[in-house]
Amino acid sequence: MLKRNSTEVTEFILLGLTDRAELQPVLFVVFLVIYLITVIGNVSMILLIRSDSRLHTPMYFFLSHLSFLDLCYATNVTPQMLVNFLSKRKTISVIGCFIQFHFFIALVITDYYMLTVMAYDRYVAICKPLLYGSKMSRRVCIFLTVITYTYGFANGLAQTILMLRLSFCGPNEINHFYCADPPLLVLACSDTYINEMTMFVGAGSNLTCSLTMILISYIFIFTAIFRIRSAEGRRKAFSTCGSHLTAVTVFYGTLFCMYLRPPSETSVEQGKIVAVFYTFVSPMLNPLIYSLRNKDVKEAIRKVIKNKLFAKQSKHFGHRFAIYPYCLTK
Repeated sequence: MLKRNSTEVTEFILLGLTDRAELQPVLFVVFLVIYLITVIGNVSMILLIRSDSRLHTPMYFFLSHLSFLDLCYATNVTPQMLVNFLSKRKTISVIGCFIQFHFFIALVITDYYMLTVMAYDRYVAICKPLLYGSKMSRRVCIFLTVITYTYGFANGLAQTILMLRLSFCGPNEINHFYCADPPLLVLACSDTYINEMTMFVGAGSNLTCSLTMILISYIFIFTAIFRIRSAEGRRKAFSTCGSHLTAVTVFYGTLFCMYLRPPSETSVEQGKIVAVFYTFVSPMLNPLIYSLRNKDVKEAIRKVIKNKLFAKQSKHFGHRFAIYPYCLTK
């Protein structure tokens, strides 16, 4: 059974975003800059949250994990893509392709539910402030995070096992810039009905389930906010949700366009354009969204910059005072 279903193709060719040779160096520079911004932004967010004690709260605990997921998410695809921009033969091994496929699905689904957990955290903070300490204790936060990662990677593993059951006997050209499920299904020689239905139902149910939970949380949040009498109180409550809502809109909007349609050559071409937004733009924008729209994060950034400048000035003056007595002895 294993021999009959073994993969005959030994490598896949990633066609990428375009086949125009003159655009490859330009695209390499563009996506390299995007990737560097993504890495610097998300790593800085993680380090900032860990270093500032004022950010040691459930909201920022989940935000640090969202930054970690975005970092892994972009790193899973971008290095291979950058290499292919400068290579004549844009190949990826079958094992490498399925590893990339597994981590992509796992990280996407984990991202869904991390955003869902963050919405629940805001619901508890605004609607049940007196119970926030007990309902969002450190143990609860760790439990929610572990469940989110476990569920996401279990889904990724299930999808990968189903994909491994298919036979790939040629052609081996994936019409995408990473090993995505719709273009892989187009290449399969065996029956893909189960995979198509699993992809459609799985992606659709995870998208709608997580988004529904987020929307329900925000219905309760907005109801509670509108009951606040003071305009200042309403403004502060809205400000704690604005960043999260923006991130949810960018991420879910593009994913709905990508997955909720059957795989075909036309949908794959459209999917490549949509995939650029949620694979590169969303992970790059999230640190900027949370840093520019969040007062606590901006204060923490100012504190870090101020401490760095103070340390440099102290070192400079210390050096001058250390030299001054030596000059007097001369």
